[in-house]
Amino acid sequence: MYKQGKYQIVSKKNLAKGIFDVEILCPEIAELAQPGQFAQVAAEGFFLRRPISICDIDKAKGTIRLVFEIRGKGTEKLADLCKGQLIDIIAPLGKGFKVLEGKKIVCVGGGIGVPPMVGIAKAYGENAVAISGFRNMAAVILQDDLQAAGGKAILCTDDGSAGRKGFVTDALTEQIAADKPDIIVACGPMVMLRNVAKIAEANGIREKVRKEKEEKEAEERKKKEEEAKKLEEESRLAEAIKSGKRVAYIDKKGNFEILK
Repeated sequence: MYKQGKYQIVSKKNLAKGIFDVEILCPEIAELAQPGQFAQVAAEGFFLRRPISICDIDKAKGTIRLVFEIRGKGTEKLADLCKGQLIDIIAPLGKGFKVLEGKKIVCVGGGIGVPPMVGIAKAYGENAVAISGFRNMAAVILQDDLQAAGGKAILCTDDGSAGRKGFVTDALTEQIAADKPDIIVACGPMVMLRNVAKIAEANGIREKVRKEKEEKEAEERKKKEEEAKKLEEESRLAEAIKSGKRVAYIDKKGNFEILK
């Protein structure tokens, strides 16, 4: 079950270059949402919605947090929204991560795949180990949230400018050797997910992944469809004008009607 509506932004933060954290007051969505789900967010002036993972859920406050990176004109438009304004969302969508009582979990996130790990780490509390990886210190986000989740937080950067130097898979292998978990969940680039899956399989550990690449490709497909539709309309307009037909513009966005 999901809800659709326009909800108030109660806070907005710039976490890193091009990455924003918005908290939204939407009690009916917060009540339904589970860690690992996502929202479809409308950007003004764009036909297609943008899929954004739900970072955190506060059922008591009736809020959810969405952390997203500017990857095009649509997300750039979303980044322009401010505290107090309304945001149009459909949520919660997708299958969330089921919490298994008494089980130990390792949450592995890479880059913009880190935000959905916050909610699942909180749900498992002291039974969670959160491993997050970034290119460098400037790209690091959400470490306070992961440390406050109740378990252990391990930060990795490619160049060693923050946390430990190396990949999340190195830290994962060491963590399994020290304290083997029951479950591994991961979200991030495809190459990272493949390696996490191999490690989980080799150690006989149940794993669940969210493919950042697939989500990005889906978003890019939607953008291409939107661009194709725009080109088709422009072609239709040009043909109408060329053939001497009258054209009436019906709104400020350039939508038009060809008159007989």
